[in-house]
Amino acid sequence: MICLLPHCAYLSETSRMLELHRALTELGLEVRVATHGGPHERLLAEAGIQYDVLGPGMTPARAARFVGSAVGLGDPRQSMYDDAEIRTYVAAEAEYFRANGITVVVTGFTVTTLLSSRLAGVRLITEHAGSFVPPIFERRLLPAPTRPVDPRLKRAPDWLTRFLINRTCNRTTAYCSGFNRVAETLGVEGVPSLAALLLGDLSLVPEIPEVLGISSAEIAAWRPGKGYRASSQLTTVGPLYAHLDLPLPAEVQRFLDRPGPTIYLAMTSTPPAQVRTAIAELSRLDVRILVAGTIHDLGDLATDRIMVEGVLPSHLVMPQVELAVTTGGQGSVQTAMACGTPLLGIPLHIEQDLNVALVERLGAARHLGRTDNLADLATRMLDNPSHLEAAERIQKLYAAVDGPTEAAKVIAQQL
Repeated sequence: MICLLPHCAYLSETSRMLELHRALTELGLEVRVATHGGPHERLLAEAGIQYDVLGPGMTPARAARFVGSAVGLGDPRQSMYDDAEIRTYVAAEAEYFRANGITVVVTGFTVTTLLSSRLAGVRLITEHAGSFVPPIFERRLLPAPTRPVDPRLKRAPDWLTRFLINRTCNRTTAYCSGFNRVAETLGVEGVPSLAALLLGDLSLVPEIPEVLGISSAEIAAWRPGKGYRASSQLTTVGPLYAHLDLPLPAEVQRFLDRPGPTIYLAMTSTPPAQVRTAIAELSRLDVRILVAGTIHDLGDLATDRIMVEGVLPSHLVMPQVELAVTTGGQGSVQTAMACGTPLLGIPLHIEQDLNVALVERLGAARHLGRTDNLADLATRMLDNPSHLEAAERIQKLYAAVDGPTEAAKVIAQQL
């Protein structure tokens, strides 16, 4: 039996699990879904998926704190959960796996499964590392982080921060301390490094080699060394992004149909203050701005040229806009590329820096650097047709791959 365990504090991880659930059920496989709860669990209900909430359930406030403390954003000395929470969730997950005959669990950043899978003796598959996998930094392909977590690096030159970030992922125990304290009390394998915190027994790499810059054979041939769990393996499956089964509201379609360029601002899992800042800067331009406000209350910013909505089906919006502005999560980057839409990334942490850098290398995107002005960079992108041409080239490559189906086949093989 397969269990999908999305982290519903994240729209991206919840929507990816919806794609995997669809693909797995189309293969005729029996799937259970569980979650710790969170603001996006309603998407599971809206999709007609039965699911169970494990543990106390995450309130919106707790989910927001979790996102703010996560890898690349929060203090590296903590583990996103306190020790008592880790023990509670690990026990609840392990009992759930045993009670329901689970042999394979697939998760999107519900990292307590690193311990509960060991406690219950089940195989763990992850996808939340995205392209942030060992062959990338072993080849020194990570870019310099736009927002280094270590304050000592904020004034360092890019060449130094790039060298250090590529060299230290499997050497640092950042964010691992709480997991290791609990693992010791449970008598299960701990988490030896930050890199290991993001990997399961098998990690799906949801990207194509042309974008990743590394062949599928090289990814599959990787073997864990120092700083990793010995069971860790990798395999590429192709793009894995949301096709939310939501209608495009009529008023949104009318907004998109109006003449003139439109920018789609979709900064999900981002503090509302940062979204407000981006809207204020882009509003200087003579463009329309469609905002995916998700769970944030941003309605007071609406004008004749600014429309604020909640969760939107981005795969229906992006083909109709001239530029997508996101934080650079892999889901939003892949949605833009699948739609042939140029992307302007505002990365909040190194994994998002990487996602944007991979398509920026191919000419389809730009990232907002520390000294860049958002409105000016957006103007330059709108005036440069080469970004559109590059995005359309990636679109053709993506169209040849069915990532969810490939992922489902790999998961099925683990049974």
